[in-house]
Amino acid sequence: MKLVIVAVGLRVPDWAQTAYDDYAKRFPAELRVELRAVKTEPRGSRTVAQMQAAERERIEAAIASAVGRNAHVVALDERGTTLTTQALATRLSTWQLEGDGVALVIGGPDGLDPAFRQGAHERIRLSDMTLPHAMARVLLIEQLYRAWSINANHPYHRE
Repeated sequence: MKLVIVAVGLRVPDWAQTAYDDYAKRFPAELRVELRAVKTEPRGSRTVAQMQAAERERIEAAIASAVGRNAHVVALDERGTTLTTQALATRLSTWQLEGDGVALVIGGPDGLDPAFRQGAHERIRLSDMTLPHAMARVLLIEQLYRAWSINANHPYHRE
């Protein structure tokens, strides 16, 4: 199974990239996580809807090239379903059994295009609090690693 995080924003602080890379390298060969960062639409005279639409095109292209058109798309959304770590582990296991690629999508500063959000197979939220995008990347990969560790009976996660 291919697991891809598609995140709007090409640059993150060094601390966030270091933390992300640390978790990414921990995954086993059969469950590698790939990051596809896409360009944030420049702010200017365009409306939020126009910027979200431009970012949506980039997100969809990244998903298609990384996972394919049949990807299971999971939008990270503040209005999405709240999951426990155990519930995420169950979802991860299900995704692995289905065998298709999964794309987890983190939107830009203005969020995801509403139609994209609604068209996603799932919508999940990382927190009740607003997170910086760099922190969302780190939190997401850490939770995916923790979910894998639960499923693999690895000692990383403790109850």
